[in-house]
Amino acid sequence: MTGVESPVYEPGHGLLKGRTAVITAAAGAGIGGATARRFLEEGARVLISDAHARRLKEYGAELAGEFGPERVAALPCDVTDDAQVQALFEAALREHGRLDVVVNNAGLGGTSALVDMTDEQWTRVLDVTLTGTFRCTRAALRLMRDARDSGGVIVNNASVVGWRAQAGQAHYAAAKAGVMALTRCAALEAAEYGVRVNAVSPSLAMHPHLVKVTSAELLEELTAREALGRYAEPWEVANVIVFLASGYSSYMTGEVVAVSSQHA
Repeated sequence: MTGVESPVYEPGHGLLKGRTAVITAAAGAGIGGATARRFLEEGARVLISDAHARRLKEYGAELAGEFGPERVAALPCDVTDDAQVQALFEAALREHGRLDVVVNNAGLGGTSALVDMTDEQWTRVLDVTLTGTFRCTRAALRLMRDARDSGGVIVNNASVVGWRAQAGQAHYAAAKAGVMALTRCAALEAAEYGVRVNAVSPSLAMHPHLVKVTSAELLEELTAREALGRYAEPWEVANVIVFLASGYSSYMTGEVVAVSSQHA
């Protein structure tokens, strides 16, 4: 990592004790996996999902070994398939008896000039990143609406690219801007059910695997744009998700919180 100061990993404080959460795209070393770990450290029970079944099984076993199998469940889910999304949320009730928090982390990027972009490239990124978030939000709200007393929370993962332009990212930027708009609209509708809907908007969140496949020159260029002079650790974004999922943000809904200095 570059930068002037390394972040301090804060211990859990029980902010999500007794809460049950579904977290999508949570099998890797990125934001989803970090969020699952942070939620467990804060006392939650989690159902993690991912389209990559093998990695999901391995990470689920790792978390269950650390935090106990009664607090960790895992189910593969491709968010472009509504039947799989429905099965995921049914499993949340079956495994943990209730649904309190949903973290919509699934997203797909890619780089392509607009003039060369195919319909398939455009559609695939939008289907995973925006429509997948819609499918999961819809499924979650149906359960939370029926519960009424759950005080449910939905946290979506957007991106600073949804605010600012970046060449080669038209599909991803459009999808993430859509996630922001979806968040705001869903928050207005969900308030009737006592459910809050917010989003985080990270910029450069790196992990060891990603660092390995990123050139030193590009990493230096990207970190130079950040006010803190370094990239974010995935768990730093997860900390903000914990805040939005906890009672400390009880009067926040419809907000998109930048986890970066590059929000404009």
